[in-house]
Amino acid sequence: MRKIHIAPSILSADWSQLGQEVKDLEKAGADWIHVDVMDGHFVPPITVGAQVVRALRPLTTLPIDVHLMITPVDAHIESFAKAGANILTVHPEAGPHLHRTLQTIRSYGVKAGVALNPATPLETILSILPAMDLILIMSVNPGYGGQTFIPYALEKVRILRQIIDEQKFPILLEIDGGINTETAPLAIAAGIDVLVSGTAIFGAEKNSSMPSYAHAISGLRGAEK
Repeated sequence: MRKIHIAPSILSADWSQLGQEVKDLEKAGADWIHVDVMDGHFVPPITVGAQVVRALRPLTTLPIDVHLMITPVDAHIESFAKAGANILTVHPEAGPHLHRTLQTIRSYGVKAGVALNPATPLETILSILPAMDLILIMSVNPGYGGQTFIPYALEKVRILRQIIDEQKFPILLEIDGGINTETAPLAIAAGIDVLVSGTAIFGAEKNSSMPSYAHAISGLRGAEK
């Protein structure tokens, strides 16, 4: 059985207490820390730069999973890699030569990922699967937290799961957008390895027997059963 990784997205965190939020997530049982980088151009909002990743790096032993929603992306790879990112995920639309971008990411000793928007076809990446370590399936349009899960994203997951397993590619499948205790089981059944969740974790109500983050993360893990 595949191990399911829970990657809380700090997009929904309390930004006035970001360092403590990351420490609390690690204590609560998170597997990765997911950082959404937005430039106000590729997607409407503006979030953070490499300096935030650099500030968070000493505060956690967890892998920092950075989703770069910026264009052009190539000029920023070095700064995020040197800041301490363990995974850098880019969009095919964010540069002219996706394969070269992935090679650049790996040249810094960082795992390379590709994110597919709901309208981005699988054919965009099938010829260069060996160049990537992770594929992020967007189950919402990128840019904002709290959106509604797009069910047909699961078909991409199913197709990729079959290809990855048949070809024995060491690629993790990640999903982001509308992930909660209702949609997580669907994603896991389709073949997902990594669940990114923001609103469902940070919006969790306090539980009398455990911290809210631990309760929410536990609930997502319960989808494995």
